[in-house]
Amino acid sequence: MSLARYGEPARDCPLCPRLHTFIADWRMREPEWFNAPVPTFSPATGDEAVRLLIVGLAPGLRGANRTGRPFTGDYAGTLLYETLIRFGFARGRFDARPDDGLELVDAAITNAVRCVPPQNKPETSEIKTCRDYFLAPTIRRFPNLSAIVTLGKIAHDSTVRALGYPLRAVPFIHGAEEQAGTLRIFSSYHCSRYNTNTGVLTQEMFVNVFRRAREFVGVSSDA
Repeated sequence: MSLARYGEPARDCPLCPRLHTFIADWRMREPEWFNAPVPTFSPATGDEAVRLLIVGLAPGLRGANRTGRPFTGDYAGTLLYETLIRFGFARGRFDARPDDGLELVDAAITNAVRCVPPQNKPETSEIKTCRDYFLAPTIRRFPNLSAIVTLGKIAHDSTVRALGYPLRAVPFIHGAEEQAGTLRIFSSYHCSRYNTNTGVLTQEMFVNVFRRAREFVGVSSDA
């Protein structure tokens, strides 16, 4: 199998047969959708500009799997991108379309699992495969990276393992921040509609995570 540069999966990545089959089925059903591993969203100014990496769980079926951009096309993206704009990690207007002109500043966004999983539930083997082949290389891709925001326990645990640390060293606790080598890890509940509707995550809780991340990485490189 050929892989794109920087740990990005090929469009027809076959490493996880269940996910490969699921996407193939949706290509037949919705041929106009993206229906492929969703690539990392990074600034137009290049990898050297990235100081914050945001790691989510996996593409949503009618979100990033449809549009081809992380957190684009479903509710979670609205909260995330509005928060990024607020703290200078993005600029422009988020219209839930990959051609809306939104640009990232100082930040990049990726997922622990690059392909949409059935019922939004990746299997343990799929998480590990994507971590080894794609998440770990993606983290290494950014030479000036200093912080990571993990959205949800699966993304958090996979990130910690990708960095070579045991989970007990950097446990998942919403609002916590821990040093993992040269990187500061900020933990947050995932910004899913379920979490916000049930009160597990409030907008204030989410905003506070990114407020502290901005304070840690410093002023925008574009300032």
